[in-house]
Amino acid sequence: MTKAPGSDALHALAQAAFQRIPPPFAAHLDGITIRIEEFADDETLAALGIEDPWELTGLYHGRPMDEESIWSSGDLPPVITLYRQPLLAEWCETGVRLADLVTHVVIHEVGHHFGLSDEAMHALERQAG
Repeated sequence: MTKAPGSDALHALAQAAFQRIPPPFAAHLDGITIRIEEFADDETLAALGIEDPWELTGLYHGRPMDEESIWSSGDLPPVITLYRQPLLAEWCETGVRLADLVTHVVIHEVGHHFGLSDEAMHALERQAG
């Protein structure tokens, strides 16, 4: 490949990752939007306590399902943002297939949609690995 994949290519990989999420989880993904940005903005990085924008490859924005109620209204729909430049850098540095890397990040962010913490997801990954 002589040219880095653009936003459209990453979006297609993310959509393909969504299609592989099995039931019953897939039934709870309606309404999640996927966005591709080059990097997280300064406000996002500051809110997460991250100084280096290269360290953030994806982020879930929204109310986790375990916090939803009938009394919640007016919330924006959930969004998963993938950060293109950090993803491409990790892809080049690790040699992992880009589709696998994007799938890993998408599934991680979907975990946040279901209310799982980073620590819980890492524990599940260790148990499964």
